[in-house]
Amino acid sequence: MISEDKQKVLNHFSEGRKLYKLMQFDEAIKEFSKALKIDAEDGPSKVYFKRCQHYIENPPPLDWDGVFVMKTK
Repeated sequence: MISEDKQKVLNHFSEGRKLYKLMQFDEAIKEFSKALKIDAEDGPSKVYFKRCQHYIENPPPLDWDGVFVMKTK
């Protein structure tokens, strides 16, 4: 069984991931932020938060398949 807080983190992450795939990065970042307010060390939410920031500044092409391609190490 997982804790109530962890379930909330998972719910926010899941919703954020759906929005991310739909290229709704501003809305997705809000969900990842909510997850990080509950657990500041949640790795997946941190990663997707940064990816959303990147895509807000550098939008992917319209035919984007949801894959993040690293340009630097």
